[in-house]
Amino acid sequence: MDRRASELSGIEKTAVLLITLGPDKAAKVFKFLKDEEIEQITLEIANTRSVSQALKEEVLDEFYEVCLAQQYISEGGISYAKNLLEKALGGEKAQEVIGKLTASLQVRPFEFIKKTDASQLLNFIQDEHPQTIALILSYLSVQQAAAVIGSLPQDKQADVAKRIAQMDRTSPDVIKEVEGVLEKKLANLVNQDFTIAGGVDAVVEILNTVDRGTEKHIMESLEIDEPELADEIRKKMFVFEDILSLDDRSIQRVLREVDNNELAVALKSANEEVQNAIFGNISKRLAQMIKEDMEFMGPVRMKDVEEAQQKIVNIIRKLEDSGEIVISRGGGDEIVV
Repeated sequence: MDRRASELSGIEKTAVLLITLGPDKAAKVFKFLKDEEIEQITLEIANTRSVSQALKEEVLDEFYEVCLAQQYISEGGISYAKNLLEKALGGEKAQEVIGKLTASLQVRPFEFIKKTDASQLLNFIQDEHPQTIALILSYLSVQQAAAVIGSLPQDKQADVAKRIAQMDRTSPDVIKEVEGVLEKKLANLVNQDFTIAGGVDAVVEILNTVDRGTEKHIMESLEIDEPELADEIRKKMFVFEDILSLDDRSIQRVLREVDNNELAVALKSANEEVQNAIFGNISKRLAQMIKEDMEFMGPVRMKDVEEAQQKIVNIIRKLEDSGEIVISRGGGDEIVV
């Protein structure tokens, strides 16, 4: 008796799908998979002796439905996808496909508000508790989160930023409760695994995207309330490799403040692109001297390299604070002349 697609595991369905697609298309799919996934699927394909035409068509149909649902989710969120799938497949089938998608592809919480305009979202959540706002912003795109946090009242901005930075794992029950307030109809679609969101890296991304005024206010507040956290965030906000985001004039201004010996140490572990950006903004004679210093100084402790790079980063931030250079960011600091 032929097996049905519903009786197959994910690996078995993948094997059937790739067998159906043929070797050329299967090879293109393999390019996007991890080595261990390729090994598992290859083994399953090798152990698959025969596949009925009916099973091939059933697996292909399921694959098409999931791809369709994923496309709809990308266009307008889960609620939008569910409505379109109900029209195309019927209510029961649509619920089944969405359920598979949230389980197999791990659709992140709050997907349904990712297409919402930041100003509308702000009106929707600004009166919520700062912890609730922090949770929601942790799951949004960096640009959307930055737009929202930049428009919050100043007395809430630093508090929300602190809570994002200190957030680690969030219980699915808590996520469900918050989602229930925002979108009750979608509460039952949330992935039940514990999900990781927030953290220092998340707030760094947001602060690197908001306008300079908002960033400065948040950091000044955090330095008073949470000095250690503020120091950790500041160290990550502009790393040495970000010097590539500066224009040539700004790089030249920074290098006037940098000791040549410190620069040689800082460049020891820098990638070729960063080195070229530095050497392209100093004289050929000085560039040759620094290259010779780098060669003759021999091995250097990574700690010393990092300290030298941090000194240069500190100079960059100091020059930005004084308005002598501009670090390009996405929150409204662009200058038009």
